[in-house]
Amino acid sequence: MTAHVIISGFVQGVGYRRFVKHHALKLELTGWVKNLSDNRVEAVFQGSKEQIEENIAICKKGSFFSEVKNILVEWEDNPAENFISFNILH
Repeated sequence: MTAHVIISGFVQGVGYRRFVKHHALKLELTGWVKNLSDNRVEAVFQGSKEQIEENIAICKKGSFFSEVKNILVEWEDNPAENFISFNILH
């Protein structure tokens, strides 16, 4: 299962991408996370639906210094790409 996620709020410059990667790896998810030019963060998570939903719940709470306002999630059953690790993209 794959989830494409857009996170808005105060999520750049506060270690949010590292926070997302840390929890994705703990949940054995693959994919990536990156900053967008409009101050949002974009992520793709691959794994079981339960693991992805748990990580999205963690993302909603955010890191210590972040303030998450909204999360948009699009689910895909058949992703165009399969990932082997979880990375921070620049």
